[in-house]
Amino acid sequence: MEGSLGFTVVLVGLLLLMSACYTDSKDDGKLLCTCENDKGTCVNDTCRGDICFYTWVYGHEEKGCFFNHNYREQCFTSFELFHVYCCKENQCNAIATPPPNINGETTTKAPQQTKPELWITVALLLLFMAVSLCGLLIFLRFRRVHVRLKNADDQDVTMSKVPNGEDPTYGRIFDEFCTSGSGTGLPYLVQRTMARQISLVECVGFIASDMTSKNSSTQLWLVTHFHELGSLYDFLQYSSLEPESCLKMCLSVACGLVHLHTEIVSSQGKPAIGHRDLKSRNILVKRNGQCCIADLGLAVIHSQSSDYLDMGHNPRVGTKRYMAPEVLDESIRMDVFESYKQTDIWALALVFWEISRRTIVNGIVEEYRPPFFDLVPSDPSFEEMKKVVCVDQQRPILHNRLHSHPIMSSIVKIMKECWYQNPPARLTALRVKKTLSKLDPDSDFTVKKLKQDIWTPVSQKQTEEA
Repeated sequence: MEGSLGFTVVLVGLLLLMSACYTDSKDDGKLLCTCENDKGTCVNDTCRGDICFYTWVYGHEEKGCFFNHNYREQCFTSFELFHVYCCKENQCNAIATPPPNINGETTTKAPQQTKPELWITVALLLLFMAVSLCGLLIFLRFRRVHVRLKNADDQDVTMSKVPNGEDPTYGRIFDEFCTSGSGTGLPYLVQRTMARQISLVECVGFIASDMTSKNSSTQLWLVTHFHELGSLYDFLQYSSLEPESCLKMCLSVACGLVHLHTEIVSSQGKPAIGHRDLKSRNILVKRNGQCCIADLGLAVIHSQSSDYLDMGHNPRVGTKRYMAPEVLDESIRMDVFESYKQTDIWALALVFWEISRRTIVNGIVEEYRPPFFDLVPSDPSFEEMKKVVCVDQQRPILHNRLHSHPIMSSIVKIMKECWYQNPPARLTALRVKKTLSKLDPDSDFTVKKLKQDIWTPVSQKQTEEA
């Protein structure tokens, strides 16, 4: 009997040893964790897995283990009155306890979100690069326009032809109907419905006019020459000039004003015209660096041969900044055409001043500013201009550098003689033109030369120059 009992004890011992060896071989590589729960996963208060854990939920505590594929949902869950602790060491959860503030706050923090500073930095960097690129493109554009202006003397205007049967080119029309290059109009084109023959794109510099109807609305068209450099005001914003280019511009403006002020008596002549709103915004820049006067909406028309004067009813017309003293104090003689010519001369001097500011002398050039910019606000009233021009008799400041160059010093002298307070003391447009012409012996503003510059094909001009 005793032998039988001993054999049984030995057999049970061998079975336990074999079970322990089997369990050890099965749990190789897994953590040994403290296990305290009622889920039936504990063996001798322990379990094996990839991660040990401790949880506290509404006062109920549990310890145990789980595998890696349950790691995120088990260890990163977060809500009020809940605490979880995960670790990866043997029995690392044995002494785990809840934090002291477990009863009032969420104690398990969710993973931190990506901070926005990186995205803000990237966005600012991209914005800076975009602004820099735009600035570079604008600089290259303005530089190309400046170079094109200097080299435009060798260029020519491409002729257009009315796309309708035997209609003449504009070159032939110009030769037949324009006596001085002034753009006095082609009356027969009005009756020929120019609007039906061409497509309007953009134009400045009168050739013809017409009226058409589109979409139940009436449109009044002016067909003119196109000057892509825009107004003198716009051009001076981004372009600087050499003294020779300044002279060329001033001389061309003076020539245009001479033509306006002069009455031409012939079968195709023109009356004398006073502009009354001469300023840099109403002067256009051609590709060859010369200028032409535009916007005659406020002009005064005078015909000495027929004793006719169309002067309007309001002496205060035009732009206040460019008004002569006699216009501001209303002492102008409205019944005398010479009075309007003298106000144009005043404005001409201010335009010359604007051009001279943007002229490089001794390496110095000033930023563009309108006349009296330092004395009146951007939109001055009549009273403000009257005080500056009539009462204080102020004039735009002339930089000292202008006196060191022969061309610029002569233009300065002309300016001073054109903005005298006494209107009859001012120079005439013809005298300004003659004085400037002496400074530029190569200038040729005859009608024949103007026609040749506008209409002669490039190949023909090259042959003549050769």
